[in-house]
Amino acid sequence: MVARTALEALTLPPLRLLRSPWPWRSLAYLGSGVLLGLASVLALITLGTLGVVLLIGVVGLLALPGMVWVGIVVARFERRRLRLVDTEPAYDPHRRPGRPGWRAWLSTRTREAATWREFGYLLVSALALWWIDLLLVSAVLYVPLMFMSAPFVDSDLPIYLTVPSLLGGIGILPLATYPIMAWAGTRAAIARAVLSPRDTELTARLVEVSRSRARLVDAFELERRRIERDLHDGAQQRLVALSMTLGLARLDLPVDSPAGQQVARAHEQAKEALAELRELIRGVHPQVLSDRGLPAAVEDVAGRSPLPVDVDLPLPGRLPAAAEQAAYFVVTEALANVAKHSGATRARVGGGVTGVAGDWLVVEVRDDGVGGADPAAGSGLTGLADRVAAVDGRLLLSSPAGGPTVVRAEIPCG
Repeated sequence: MVARTALEALTLPPLRLLRSPWPWRSLAYLGSGVLLGLASVLALITLGTLGVVLLIGVVGLLALPGMVWVGIVVARFERRRLRLVDTEPAYDPHRRPGRPGWRAWLSTRTREAATWREFGYLLVSALALWWIDLLLVSAVLYVPLMFMSAPFVDSDLPIYLTVPSLLGGIGILPLATYPIMAWAGTRAAIARAVLSPRDTELTARLVEVSRSRARLVDAFELERRRIERDLHDGAQQRLVALSMTLGLARLDLPVDSPAGQQVARAHEQAKEALAELRELIRGVHPQVLSDRGLPAAVEDVAGRSPLPVDVDLPLPGRLPAAAEQAAYFVVTEALANVAKHSGATRARVGGGVTGVAGDWLVVEVRDDGVGGADPAAGSGLTGLADRVAAVDGRLLLSSPAGGPTVVRAEIPCG
């Protein structure tokens, strides 16, 4: 058994326990608890004295926020110290303030239940817990040293008691391991119960993270649309004008003349650049997706694929933009992977809306290639999974050796 906490380590066989780092880690935990408790007591005495002496002044009014701040700092150190006797990390229960500045920070913290739990833990630690730490650490150090030093400091000790005194001091050390570890594990369990986030706090943070991720996805899509619009209305129009100008100049020059040949090459290069720019614009954000929806956009991608692609994607109507964009991204990237890596001769794009309320969009890309697709091989599958996860969907891959390869995206659209 691999012990994850000091309390679990107590169940190990005695010799294995004494050879493990758990006794020393427990002693370090309690020793650092003494130092942290002493600092907490000094901070509380200082702030309490200032609050009483300067009660009518501004400094006195700052005593309570100061104590709250001390509780937050002590709790932060305590969560880090827990790693000495508990391998599972203790997470910070606090939310990030919505605005910068100390006022926003203070307003956010004073409204959080976690802040007042930490303040209560500060008081309990200063009044009781660190004293127990001090008592146990002192006893573990003092009692063995007392026995082992007795033959050297007590001249009245009979000579026949010298060896038993030394052996007794050494023998106490292994026995002291158990109360030290038991209290360290109990103290850590108390700290975790008080200072770790509650389920409601974790849920609130998860909701906040989900909303933040949704805002980032929306901002990303807006930026993609802006880039597409700027390229379409700016650079593309200039290239069209340049290509037309070169085409007219090409008509005015003799075909066999040096100038005519140079203009002809420039005209062809301008047309190639225009074609590449149009392909880039489709990749950034295809206009057909915004105008006609996902099925038409997928048909457009399939028509430009170097492989024959069958499309069967019946949808009841337009879906949320985020779902359509994520599905389009999956189809384009999956078809690109089919063309580059699969050795397939044909591919198929299928899917539709599923679920009791029609709240899931399923898109599936299948090919008849050699299979063996590996997300770790850099084929873009990890990026596909991340893109789908950004809209709370999931990506499934089936690619046995010999094929076929199936990439399936399930995207919420309700």
